[in-house]
Parts: sequence; structure tokens; C-alpha cells
Amino acid sequence: MSAINYVIGIDYGTASVRSVIVDANNGNELASSEFTYPRWKEGKFCDLSKNQFRQHPLDYIEGLEYTVKSAVHQVSDEVRKNIRAISIDTTGSTPIAVNEAGVPLALLPEFKENPNAMFFLWKDHTSIKEANEINQHAKKFEIDYLKYVGGIYSSEWFWAKLLNVLRTDENLRSSIYSWVEHCDWMPFLLTGKADISEMKRSVCSAGHKALWSEEFGGLPPQTFFSSLDPLLDHFVERLYENTYTADTSAGQLSAEWTERLGLTEDVKVGVGAMDAHMGAVGGEIEPFYLSKVMGTSTCDMLAIPKDQAGNILVEGICGQVDGSVIPGMIGMEAGQSAFGDIYEWFQRVVTWPIKNYLDQNPSEPSEEVLKNIMDTALVEMSKAAEKLTWNEKSELSLDWLNGRRTPDANQLLKGAIQGLHLGSNAPQIFRSLVEGTCFGAKRIIERFVENKIPIKGIIGIGGVAHKSPFIMQMMADILEIPIKIHKSEQTCALGASMFAATVAGLYPDVREAMKQMGQGFQKEYTPNKERIQIYRKRYEMYKEFCDFVDK
Repeated sequence: MSAINYVIGIDYGTASVRSVIVDANNGNELASSEFTYPRWKEGKFCDLSKNQFRQHPLDYIEGLEYTVKSAVHQVSDEVRKNIRAISIDTTGSTPIAVNEAGVPLALLPEFKENPNAMFFLWKDHTSIKEANEINQHAKKFEIDYLKYVGGIYSSEWFWAKLLNVLRTDENLRSSIYSWVEHCDWMPFLLTGKADISEMKRSVCSAGHKALWSEEFGGLPPQTFFSSLDPLLDHFVERLYENTYTADTSAGQLSAEWTERLGLTEDVKVGVGAMDAHMGAVGGEIEPFYLSKVMGTSTCDMLAIPKDQAGNILVEGICGQVDGSVIPGMIGMEAGQSAFGDIYEWFQRVVTWPIKNYLDQNPSEPSEEVLKNIMDTALVEMSKAAEKLTWNEKSELSLDWLNGRRTPDANQLLKGAIQGLHLGSNAPQIFRSLVEGTCFGAKRIIERFVENKIPIKGIIGIGGVAHKSPFIMQMMADILEIPIKIHKSEQTCALGASMFAATVAGLYPDVREAMKQMGQGFQKEYTPNKERIQIYRKRYEMYKEFCDFVDK
């Protein structure tokens, strides 16, 4: 390989997008840039009371152009001229309605302020009813079309969201031609395609979120969906038969985007994938090591060699798909619907009086004061919580504040706290919330182990893994497994760059790219043996609490 090869990895997260320029020879990061979605920051098109979370495609387009151009301006002209490929990861399932040309309806004048024409963010739970109907409907068929998504379809996924928008918006229903994932639309945009039939769909999102399987010959048949609701008639034929792994090229960067980004004409664009899947690669996942992407939610990824996977079907997870993490391996996904979101929620609760006071007294230096308080609230509570004596009578929390993703998806469930008393203070409640999220992580591991899938170790990546030693140590104590923290703070973007290097032909496969471009690990948390027994007892209490609330 030539010594002069660079790639761009782009990571679309829940609140912002990050782009990195990486040396394809060794994975060193030369430049990076981040862009917070302005409309999302303003709370546009969202309604928390309805669990409605939508994002405008302009947030994504503006973020793409800003971050790539900003990163390019940080490097030399020689580096810019030798950028070979771009690959992108996004949240998922985050789909949007498009016309036959593949243009999101939100970009058309008549729909520019319509939330139903926006991207339905992964954590949008407005389609719980439709997901339940899909689960009941699937029982009528001899073929189990839910077998590769853990047996339970979720309101966070592709078909439930499509059916919901068709039922609730007549104007949009008459204009929608197809339904596409964010990770599929971005490469389509960058390659300048203008016909939806030319869009290369990712096996990652198709298999985990849309019921695509090679065993079924693609998606379930049209009759499966039209018999559920006639509004879904004709959609299968407007979608896709074939899917592609992320080491495949989606095409060349278009002339328009070559100019807009300041790159050369021979840049390749890779097929997209979901963030946690590329993040697992960036975090140097190994077979049977659980890669935990810990941010607003968690995504837990496993990669299992096909010859060792056998006929295992794990119930209650977010699917198992050939090639969704590493081409040639079975990728398994699980996770929690809320993780960092729970800590941020509690932070908002305890700081509300201060924010309210400052809002009512504009003469105070409100922005600076509030920022300082918000920046330190969780840090200070963590310090206090770490010093607490913990026993079987201490407060106990469930981590279902945004429903339950896995095991056994149920978005109707709510969080709960027991053992509260007049002496309960903020650090005690915060500690119980952290403990609850760690117990939720343990239930996921138990589900894999029950299905004879060994977990050899944990790889921690994402914001929480880097920012909170308190949470990570408790996680290791509760899971009773060492946790290695990956060195890169942009692990998903780094994983995207590894796929980009493979797409450019610089490596024969992504495993070799991962080997050469990996950044290694910065820290390992090992279980504290003195705490294991109390956590074992409290975990049994947690499971009893789960059963009570679930029923």
C-alpha cells in the first residue's frame, strides 16, 4: 500500500455529527470536526410527552458539509488530494419518507415543517401500537419472519414507523413513494443518484430492523404486509431485494459533492451501516467479546464466526445478521433504550429549580452559572455516590425510563424506584439509577449465556465509557467481567474510516484494516471482589422488581 492514503469516517449520532480524517496506514487521526444539529437543539419537530423524536434532513446535510470542510481545512493540500474514500454510520432505525427520486419529503416546500416528513429518530416510540400489531400478525404465518430479530418487533424499527406515518398523515401518504434508512440515504446523496431504485441498502439496517433475510429471499412477501394493513400494499416492490455489507462501494463521490466538500473526483463512498456496528469495528471487536457502545442508549454488539454460530437463535435481542458487523461473521445486537439519557434526565430533575430561578431573573449571569452547574452536577453526584455504603435496604431502580429494548422489547414499560424515604438524597438516587443501568446490562449478558454463547470479555466505547470511571467500575463489579476501554474517543467514526479504507481497496478486508488501523485500549476496569456479593444479592432483588413491574 502506498504511504500516502487517507480516508474520512463520518459518524451521525443522536445530537451531532462528527467527521474525522484518518491516515489509512496506521489509523492516526489527522483532523476532526463536530456539528450539533441546530433544529434538534431547539427541540423542533419533537414532543417528549408523546415520545416523538424527529430530525430534519437539513441538520444532516448541513452537518455533513460543515464537518468535512472543517476537517479538510485542518490538513495539508497533499492530504486532501490523497483522500481515497468516505464511509458513514448513523443511528438506526432512523427512516424517512422519500419520493421516487429519493428526495426526502421534508425537503419539499409543502412538507418542510411537517414532523411526519422528517427522519424518525431511533428512539421515536410513536408506533408502539403498530409494533404490537406486527408481532400478533406474524403468528399467523407458517414462516417465522421474526426469527432473526429476536422474535419481537420493536416500535423503534422500520416497518412499525412506516405503518404509523401512513395511518396518521393522509397528505404525506399520497406523496410517499418509498421509505429509507438514514444510513442508506447518506451514500445515495453523496453519489448523486436520482432514482430510488439505485440506492444500495445496508444489510446491517435491513437485517436488524426491516426483516430482510437471505433465507426469506429478501424481505417478507408483499402479502405479509398488505394483509396486515392495505396501506402497506406495493411497498415491498418499492424497496429492495439485495443488500450490501459496509465493505462495498456505493459509488463515486458526485461532482456536486466533490465541489461542496473540496475533495477530488476519485473519492469512493462506502455503503453505510448503523453507528454501533461500525463502532464495534473501530473498537477492535473480537469474536465473543461484547462491544458496548455506551451513550444516550447502549448498543451491545457480538461478532461470531459462522462456523461457530450453528443454528442458535437468541430470543429477545435486536437481531442476528450475517455480515452486519464484520462481513463473514454473524453480527448480534442487543442494548438498552436509555443509558446516558437516564443520567441526563436526573440531572435535569435536580437542577430544575436553579434553571427556573435563573430564567425568572434574567439580570443574573444565567447562562454561565447554569452551564457550570450542569457541567459539574453528574461529576459531583458521582463523587458523593462512590463514597456511599450500599446494602440490601438501599434505593433500587429499574432502567426502563424509555421502555425496554432487550431482552424482550417492550416500549410500554416505565422506569421505577423502590426504597425511597425522607432520607433519600440526590447521590443515593443517582447511584441507584447507575446500578439499575448496570443490572440491565447484566440481563443482556445472561440472555446470551443462556443460549450457550460465551462472553469472553467486554469492550467499552462511547462517551460514558470515557467520561465516568464511577459508572464503568460499577459495571465491571456487577457484570463480574473485566472491561477494556478503547483509546479512541471517536470510535464509531474510526470504524467508519476502517470500512472506507477497505472500500478504497487499501486492505483486503475490514479485519485487516482493523488490525492495522486500531488504536488499542487505554484502561481496563477489573471487578472489585469485595463488592460482588452485595451486587449479587441486589441483582436478585432487581429481577424480582422487574417481574413485578412487568406484570
